[in-house]
Amino acid sequence: MPLQNRVLPSGEIVADPGRGLLTGNRGCLHGHGRSLGVSRWRSKLWICCVLAWKDVRRDPMPPGRWTALFFLDEATALAAGHRPCGCCRRADYRAFAEAWRRGQGLTRRPLAIEMDARLHEERVDPRSRRQRTHAASFGDLPDGVMVHHGGTPSLVACGCIHAWTFAGYGPPVRVSPDLPMVVLTPPATVATLAAGYRPILHPSAAGDER
Repeated sequence: MPLQNRVLPSGEIVADPGRGLLTGNRGCLHGHGRSLGVSRWRSKLWICCVLAWKDVRRDPMPPGRWTALFFLDEATALAAGHRPCGCCRRADYRAFAEAWRRGQGLTRRPLAIEMDARLHEERVDPRSRRQRTHAASFGDLPDGVMVHHGGTPSLVACGCIHAWTFAGYGPPVRVSPDLPMVVLTPPATVATLAAGYRPILHPSAAGDER
């Protein structure tokens, strides 16, 4: 039976047999029996990491240490409110921080703690503890953003949307630039994508247009 450690674009953590392209964590969320408790984070540091690093094999749920989470791809992780790890993905982390700087008009690259604090404000409603969303027109969104469209989370890429599933993305569907969208990706990350950061996408994101 699969563990409850697969992350949806909404940030929810569910059980599914697939692993995806990236892993990450939000602290230790599980207890005895490797079952998740009520909490869905233990710190504001939500990162996404490579699956393999320096040939180290890790228990996905070591007691009292961390709960390994898995994402279809980086667009999924970013939508859920995560950012690149500054250790195993150093180059990507620096590229993300530099794009964040440009997107926010800053004079220096932000510290990890500064990005984490901003992301936490934008990804979680403090009362409901559920994902915050915001509205935008489709034409104003950069590639790599995740939206909720037609009852389904979907990726924005190359002027189209691709329906998200645990196994990958559906075929691209072209929509009007004026179409209003419910955006899942936090605003600061949207600005970072617009400023040039290129996330790791599942291969299924490239498909034949409908």
